[in-house]
Amino acid sequence: MTIPRFNRAVVIGCSGAGKSTFARRLGAITGIPVVHIDQLYWQAGWNEVPATEYKRRMKVAIAADRWIIEGVNVSTLGQRLARADAMFWLTHGRVTCISRVLWRVATTYGRVRPDMAPGCPERFDAEFLRFVWGFHAKYPPLIEGIIAQYGFEGRTVRMGSDRETHSILQRLALHCSHADLHDSPPRGP
Repeated sequence: MTIPRFNRAVVIGCSGAGKSTFARRLGAITGIPVVHIDQLYWQAGWNEVPATEYKRRMKVAIAADRWIIEGVNVSTLGQRLARADAMFWLTHGRVTCISRVLWRVATTYGRVRPDMAPGCPERFDAEFLRFVWGFHAKYPPLIEGIIAQYGFEGRTVRMGSDRETHSILQRLALHCSHADLHDSPPRGP
């Protein structure tokens, strides 16, 4: 599997697939700043920011020269791909994702995770669990369509297991110098 060179990368996948962990590790290896969509989208008390504010925040994040943006939010995936050089898609299975979400709730309940907005502590949310369970039926076809629309087939790295994500990170850490990862000219405006 070829790993594209990048200055800007999108990390997507179902909740519980390990997007945040992968993005943080990818950022540590490359020195590229990580942006978590949940921090752009939520405000204290699990309230959505107004749509215009979310769009403004996303526009600012995407305009940067270098970034790793972690999170699905298919409504802005096209915008991100229009500026991205690579996409990492964690395609872990439904049972893995549900198990990890439940484990995360059990182990971090009441605390704000580093990838979340301030004032949004971990909680048990049955609606969110339904979203995670239904993700695999609804979202992959939408994501595949956006990938095709933006010509990202050859720049998308799909990882369906922890072994694959570890292997990709290990390859980046061991075989690619910092300069090799993003010496290609940035794409987009």
